Amino acid sequence: MLSLYRTDAPKKPVNLSLNSDLLKLGKSLGLNLSGLAEEALALAVKVRMAESWLQENAGAIQGYNEHVAAHGVFSDGVRRF
Repeated sequence: MLSLYRTDAPKKPVNLSLNSDLLKLGKSLGLNLSGLAEEALALAVKVRMAESWLQENAGAIQGYNEHVAAHGVFSDGVRRF
């Protein structure tokens, strides 16, 4: 599967404001906080990009669905189920 971003891009230090108790618990459990933040950001980016794509293509999707409702799909005469 293609990645949405360059996974080999260099790391960039950032400042984050996190709940201090949650941060303390995460560190005490040995969690990789940078890795978790990166995974959460990657998931949020993926979700937002999917939402944007659906919104940008809503007209085409609706048009296709209307066409299928009126005319069926190309394989209607071929499939056996």
